Amino acid sequence: MCQSPFHPLLASLPKCEHHMHLEGSLSPSLLENLAHRNSVSLPSPDEDPAFASPSALTDRYARFTSLDDFLRYYFIGMSALIHAEDFEALAWEYFVRAHADGVVHAEVFFDPQAHTSRGIKYETVVDGFAAACRRAEKELSISTKLILCFLRHLPVSDAVSAFGIAKDDLTTGRLSGIGLDSSEKGFPPGAWKGIYDEAKASNIKRTAHAGEEGPVEYIREALETLDIERIDHGLRLADDKTLMREVARRKILVTLCPLSNVWLHCVNSVAELPIRTFLQEGVHFSLNSDDPAYFGGHYILDNWCAVQEAFSLTVDEWKSIASAGITGSWCEASRKEVMLSKLEDVVDAHKKLQ
Repeated sequence: MCQSPFHPLLASLPKCEHHMHLEGSLSPSLLENLAHRNSVSLPSPDEDPAFASPSALTDRYARFTSLDDFLRYYFIGMSALIHAEDFEALAWEYFVRAHADGVVHAEVFFDPQAHTSRGIKYETVVDGFAAACRRAEKELSISTKLILCFLRHLPVSDAVSAFGIAKDDLTTGRLSGIGLDSSEKGFPPGAWKGIYDEAKASNIKRTAHAGEEGPVEYIREALETLDIERIDHGLRLADDKTLMREVARRKILVTLCPLSNVWLHCVNSVAELPIRTFLQEGVHFSLNSDDPAYFGGHYILDNWCAVQEAFSLTVDEWKSIASAGITGSWCEASRKEVMLSKLEDVVDAHKKLQ
């Protein structure tokens, strides 16, 4: 646990999570349970010693060498998700943990193509995740949004089909927006322009992963070609000061994932992240857990604590970060007002840290 005197403040601050893949919250223990329940054969220990036990799999997750190395295990894990109740159990496990970390609003990603490609119906996936969202709102008072992501390692035509299937849910608000994830290198975002143009014409919210392993040019391309309203990761944004200042001027939210970036060797330590630069330049950003079950079991509070340990931020700086997360969320203004009010109460209660 974080030993900083700021830990009580960090634990109490109302948090909005904007960058968390529901499939990335599949813990090894839940994976084992679902595989057993659904008679799904995972790799044998002879094929991959990591599958000898949940603890062995957890140990293997600590040795990812790259984004693609992680994605191999990420897609293996999905094979155990078959029924709507499996998807609900997965999302509910995340929401319970997020609630314990102080999350009051969660805008979570899911990858329908990874499921429909193996014969799982789109409706099965969404029904399960939507059920967990309703339960989180009722039992945990967490407001939620579901964001459909396209897998950039698959043909664009496959994404076009996925978008067509989900279009009604996107226009009615059952789903809150689209995103672009999976392998970044070699897959510049402009290829998905047609989908994003159609989404914009239908007033559908748009985000995309850019500048994680890919260069800052991918961020510019996503902004200019896809006209995204949010930047996921955006780690390389500081490499282009002109672009960074434009992002700050437009108050475009950047969804940073500190411990994920370390886990996947995008940076050597949290201290290398452009947190201080973003604060000085007025870039709006949030701090998120990405794929917590695969990255050391580090959920959102662990990420906030890691940032505090690396940068020794002030109360006002934490208030600024939490406020940016709230105002940059895709929820209703009335919900933002409630969260901002809670933020003021928490900051007032920790004035002694000033």
